[in-house]
Amino acid sequence: MTLATPAKNKATVLEAFDALFNKRDYEAAERFWSPNYIQHSAHIGPGRDGLLGLTRALPETLRYENHVALAEGDFVILHGRFSGHGLPRNWIVADIVRLDEGVLVEHWDVIQDEATEVESKSGLPMFGASFA
Repeated sequence: MTLATPAKNKATVLEAFDALFNKRDYEAAERFWSPNYIQHSAHIGPGRDGLLGLTRALPETLRYENHVALAEGDFVILHGRFSGHGLPRNWIVADIVRLDEGVLVEHWDVIQDEATEVESKSGLPMFGASFA
């Protein structure tokens, strides 16, 4: 049994997201995501196969950028932007991932279309320090 620290879990999830969404390294993704992966997202089919299938179906231009990563125990929360997916708006996403012995085993998310500066009631961007 390995005792993963929150910092190690955070690094693992960031590396997994980069491998899958930016590098499209499906072999690495199969090492990061458990074969018994539980998917709670309403936008992604069940299990690891649902996630990998969705990613394979998206354009090669898909990119994930991380803005904030927090970890506590076996949970990691990411605040990031998905762009290049072929839809009119980037997605701003809060991903919650649970790990078990360094492997991603469960996922939840909240997804929003990125607001423009004109649409932002606060006048602030949803991602980063300035509007895209």
